[in-house]
Amino acid sequence: YRRRWGRMVSAPLLQVPQLVRRCRSQGPLYASALSADEVAAFGNMMGRLDAIAELAWTLGVRLMVDAEHTYFQPCIDHAVLRLQRTYNTSYPAVFNTYQAYLLDCNARLGTDLERARREGFHLGAKLVRGAYMVHERERAVRMGYADPIQPTVDATHKSYDDAVETLLLRAPCPSKTSLVLATHNQPSLEAAAAILSQRSLVAREHIYFAQLLGMADHLTFTLAAAGFKSYKYVPYGPVTEVLPYLIRRAQENSDALSGAMQQRAMMLREARRRVLGF
Repeated sequence: YRRRWGRMVSAPLLQVPQLVRRCRSQGPLYASALSADEVAAFGNMMGRLDAIAELAWTLGVRLMVDAEHTYFQPCIDHAVLRLQRTYNTSYPAVFNTYQAYLLDCNARLGTDLERARREGFHLGAKLVRGAYMVHERERAVRMGYADPIQPTVDATHKSYDDAVETLLLRAPCPSKTSLVLATHNQPSLEAAAAILSQRSLVAREHIYFAQLLGMADHLTFTLAAAGFKSYKYVPYGPVTEVLPYLIRRAQENSDALSGAMQQRAMMLREARRRVLGF
């Protein structure tokens, strides 16, 4: 029975409507099953995603899928998993995003690491803190379910650092695990850099750092100067679509924005050093 149930749980999402139609009673699973139109829409979406992932794999570049609200993140996870099983066989072409401010972040990460090990594909993980705290908490109160967000900012910091340690020190298959640390938090970056400094260049090959263009340049350039792969994240698209994204990033990195005065002072000191020589 266990093997039979395991196969049922891993059945494609699109088979769920056919499965629940045979049930004698209708429960939550029946209510959440996709309609025929939704099945068609999901298939079209996967077709587009598959075309993008195939192009990324052909060109040898990475495709990073962003995270969203908790109530449709499972759909994103399902889609990314299907892509990873197909395109992450030789290198990590497709990355999923993990939000450290969620209570289940490290549990999900552990599950995905173990699944990648068992199935033999590369795991690509982009680690962020999260940007929908206010919305998530308001929705939880309005709909009467438990708050999915860490209780304090310090708890979020700990969740992020724990996830970094899991990926860098306890990954079942380190050579098949790639990580992008997308954060402006200096203590988290310093802790990760300290771990990586004790590893060989080969072991650091699939570890990347990233900050938004125009923010935390002193961190990006310092990491790059120390030999780490560092990137600037560049939003591209219509202003009406990019601006809300940038506002969410500003909310997510409010601690970094509070250090803007410090960054300004650092730039002034550097300008004086270059002009006056001291």
